Parts: sequence; structure tokens; C-alpha cells
Amino acid sequence: MTDDGFLDGRLQILQPLDGYRAATDPVLLAAAVPARAGETGLELGCGVGVGLACLLHRVPMQACGLEIQQEYADLAVRNMARNGFTAEILCGDLADMPAALRAQSFDHIMMNPPFYENIRHTAPNNAGKSTAFLEGEAGLENWIAVGMKRLKPLGWLTIIHRSGRLPDILAGLSKAGDIHILPISARSTRPARRVIVQARKAAAGPLKLLAPLVMHAGDHHREDGEDFSQAARKILRDGNALVISRS
Repeated sequence: MTDDGFLDGRLQILQPLDGYRAATDPVLLAAAVPARAGETGLELGCGVGVGLACLLHRVPMQACGLEIQQEYADLAVRNMARNGFTAEILCGDLADMPAALRAQSFDHIMMNPPFYENIRHTAPNNAGKSTAFLEGEAGLENWIAVGMKRLKPLGWLTIIHRSGRLPDILAGLSKAGDIHILPISARSTRPARRVIVQARKAAAGPLKLLAPLVMHAGDHHREDGEDFSQAARKILRDGNALVISRS
């Protein structure tokens, strides 16, 4: 186990030394959720709770997390408590959601689904990594469908994923509107390998492709130490919001 700092040490998160380890994606995801104080939110696949902790650090709200791996769900419970947050963490399968969640609807759903399709990638040796990285039977379309079902009317779904899966994401959002797409590039000279997509349930509004968020300054890494861009630093270090769409 390691005890890792996020948001410049404002959050301390326990993670398995050997297994899936959260990096910048859940921090960016949480920063993009357009939540307001007192609203409700659910993270599908919350892992050890990094995304939820980042969200609750920024916005006091009622939050839930669903995680299929018991070890990670248990760590999420510990991480919420040790950082002073209250969130309901449930261990369960997306395809067979616990009854406590099926009975609820939320203002916000956020998700960082497994990035890779089973048929195209070899599973990592570590079971925790394999579950986190490979889609399994659920499939990306089911992640989005479940998320949309759990949203209140006009609620927001926010997802971070590989840019190559953008067509599949948009196909899953056929019943949503006001869709915003934020490409994320490592550097200004490189193509975007990540996207954050945000959409509103049963809403009208045109699709908008936004200017990219560039994570690092300069066209290549020049010296030891981190070289985050000013925009990325405000999110990853200061805990600021990443404004994509405005409710």
C-alpha cells in the first residue's frame, strides 16, 4: 500500500502498490463535473475514491460510488473517512446494480470506464489492473446506458476516455443533448489521446467541440521535474474546476 498525495497534498489517498493506481484522469474527471452545493452525484467505477474525493473537496454534495472490486471499494471507504468526507460506497456490478442505487436518481453521473476492449488487448497479470483496464462483459455502451438511466431529467453525465472511443461515446448519448467534447493533449504539438465528454439527459442544444486542454508546457520535456501547463496546474494542484459546460 502507498499513501499518495493529490491536489498538492490536500488529499491523502491509500492505493495498492501492485494494482490499478489512479493518476491524473480521475482528478480531471472530477474537476469537469458541473456540480453545485447540495446536489447529488454518483461515480460508476470509483476505484479507491480519488475522483469522489476530488469532487467533494471542491463541492459539498451528496455523493455515492459504485466499485466492482471489494478491495478497492474498502479502500474508497477508508479514503473518504481519512479525508473527512461522507460518501456512500457500494461494492457491486454495473450490470447488476445494488438495489439501493437502482432506487435513486442523481444530478450528476461521472465515470472513467476501462479504456481497452478485451478482443484487442492482453489482460495485465494483476487482477486489479485487468478489471480496471479491460471492459469485460459490460462494454462501454452499457456504462453509458446505465449512467443515463440513473440521471435525473436534465442531469449531467461526464466521462473521460480515450479519444479513439469518441464515436462509441457519442452513439451512446443518442438520448442526450448539449454535448460538449474537450480534447486533452499531452502537449500543444501532439494529438489528443483523451477526451472528456459531457452531456445532459433529455436536453436540447448543439454539440460543441472545444479547444483542447494542453497538459504540459513546451513541445517536449526539457528538464527533471513536472512541467504542467498553467491550466493543468490549476486543476491538478489547486483543485480548481474545469469548466466545460454551464448549467
